[in-house]
Amino acid sequence: MHFPLHPETPMEGRSLEDLFAGRNLDPEAIHLNMKAAMDEEGLPYERRSHTYNSRLAQEVAKWADTQPNGEVIHDLFYRAYFVDGKNIADRQVLLDIVAEAGLDTGVAQVVIDERTFKQAVDEDWGLSRAYGVTGVPTFVADGRGVVGAQQYEVLQQLVEAGGAERR
Repeated sequence: MHFPLHPETPMEGRSLEDLFAGRNLDPEAIHLNMKAAMDEEGLPYERRSHTYNSRLAQEVAKWADTQPNGEVIHDLFYRAYFVDGKNIADRQVLLDIVAEAGLDTGVAQVVIDERTFKQAVDEDWGLSRAYGVTGVPTFVADGRGVVGAQQYEVLQQLVEAGGAERR
């Protein structure tokens, strides 16, 4: 499910300094906290200077999920955004990621230009509001949820509380 995290962000992006201004938050502490959590899980995570509008990337990802092996695009979007600091609102960046995923760039161009997955993402955004999602990631199992990057044990407890049996 897709979520509208800062949908007001312009397509060219917004500096993190501007995003955090007046919010009594410490961007350096936030980065170091997230970096430590990602390092603990063995995930790459680099310092970013900007946040970017993810709407078109969500629409492309929703389309990719309908394609054979399309799920690989999610990791590529993660890497582009959180490791390489790329603007995932940029059409060419999106098409480069589609190509890297081995998906049809011609079809992806149509998805982007004609917004063929706009309604599907609108529905996801509506569902996220109905669930009360306030941040990403949010994990939900059997009506219970946790918000934010979580350690494996927390997610394990969530799915077990939701009825999953330990293997």
